[in-house]
Amino acid sequence: MEDEEAAAVLRAVGRQIKMWREAAGLKQAELGSAIGYGEEMVSSVERARRVPKPDFLDKADEVLGAGGKLSAMKEDVEKARYPKTVRDLTKLEDQAVELGAYSALHIHGLLQTPDYAQALYEMRRPAYTEDEIERHVAARMARKAVFDRVPRPVITFVQEEMTLRRPLGGRMVMRRQLEHLLKVAELRHVEIQVLPMNREDHAAVMGSFRLLKLQGGKALGHTESQLYDRVISEPKDVQVLDTRYGMIRAQALSPRESLAFIEKVLGDET
Repeated sequence: MEDEEAAAVLRAVGRQIKMWREAAGLKQAELGSAIGYGEEMVSSVERARRVPKPDFLDKADEVLGAGGKLSAMKEDVEKARYPKTVRDLTKLEDQAVELGAYSALHIHGLLQTPDYAQALYEMRRPAYTEDEIERHVAARMARKAVFDRVPRPVITFVQEEMTLRRPLGGRMVMRRQLEHLLKVAELRHVEIQVLPMNREDHAAVMGSFRLLKLQGGKALGHTESQLYDRVISEPKDVQVLDTRYGMIRAQALSPRESLAFIEKVLGDET
């Protein structure tokens, strides 16, 4: 695991499963056979090397007669599956009353379909394992809960035209992604804008970034690079990002024009 917080959760879960298994007089292979998993998976979970799926915990709870104690760990385990950077960012998004994001290279994470996100993580080099890809995609999809939160935050996006046209994952994946953008844009608290490639002025040539305005008036920025991402809290730096975001929204197509533009790109894909 990449952080001690998640590792501690998985070690605690692994110990509990081992204790209940030994109390039931079962070997790892026997438990695996009873719940439909291999001995190696049981061993890896007990050693905190693999993250157990909800189905694993539910079946183990039933077979071992744990009375719901193992199943009750599903929520903590689910959170531990997500990378620490995602968990930290999700906490900030949960506090935000306004979120804004400019995306230069691909569709923003909060707007991605599972297939599109899967394709992005499969392109990663050095390559992720299948388990790592599943973990990252699940974490990205879980963050979409911000759209359903009450009270509703104001959420805005500016997407480079290129991100709508590059068929990452293939044309069918991209087509479904564009359809998803149109669906999300129907939400009254969400606005999606497109920055066309023919614009001569561009306030964000330094790359993608995000703004989060929290309850109480505090504002934060967030940027990602090749190897690192970071939260920006210095007020003067956040002010720079805020200014850039306002300018790039003015340079982009209006939300209504942007929807028409996305529909045109979608039509070009047929």
